[in-house]
Amino acid sequence: MNNKEIFDIAMQQSAFDSNCMMEDFRSNVNKVVLSEKSSNARKYLRLPFLCDLTSYGNNIVASASKELIKEVEWYITKYQVEHCFETPNLHKLMERLKPYNLNVCFMAEYFLPDMEVLKPLPCQYETKVMEPEHFAEYYLPEWRNALCEKRKELDILAVGAFDNGKLIGLAGASADCDTMWQIGIDVMPEYRRQGIASSLTSRLALEILGKGIVPFYCCAWSNLKSARNAIKSGFRPAWVQLTAREVSYIAEMNE
Repeated sequence: MNNKEIFDIAMQQSAFDSNCMMEDFRSNVNKVVLSEKSSNARKYLRLPFLCDLTSYGNNIVASASKELIKEVEWYITKYQVEHCFETPNLHKLMERLKPYNLNVCFMAEYFLPDMEVLKPLPCQYETKVMEPEHFAEYYLPEWRNALCEKRKELDILAVGAFDNGKLIGLAGASADCDTMWQIGIDVMPEYRRQGIASSLTSRLALEILGKGIVPFYCCAWSNLKSARNAIKSGFRPAWVQLTAREVSYIAEMNE
């Protein structure tokens, strides 16, 4: 699988998620589409979107509810692509969302493997590829990025690092859709800065690719440690996404 094939698969998945065509993300013109449910969408997404902006760098594809299409179209037409995902311009979108009891909720950057640089990275500790039955006991707070208690059925593969039999690092893969699995990583604090995260992430990415699936990695813009790990592991920035949700939902998350 080469980089073009990987990007094509990712863009097709984003098209399923946003209810648009894959080619829409390659256009230099912004596009607004009506959001709809899709059986092919990433399983953790709550569809239809109320307001979602996705960009692979060329333009913005906005997927929105019928009531918000004009509001979103005004916003992505008024400002440059990159500024639509940051303040101060983002405050204008928030003002437009307020009458609908909505606000910006999720903002993330997504990474895809670069096949020209992805390779196995060394680890000074023992590592093991783990199936679901091997990591069933690790649904604990310290492994919340690698494994998801609420979506156990999607956790499909992992690579663990062990120090004398003790799990000290874990990279987990979630089968979020048929063609792409998401990687999450945790390393115990006292074992960090030893290259464990990048070793486990790169190893898991190669395991996933070996199954004919595209691995992807996600983190917040402000999570520099995670972004650095993605890059060190052989991943490169691919797309960004911003999603609005109900004010009540946001308040519940903040409790």
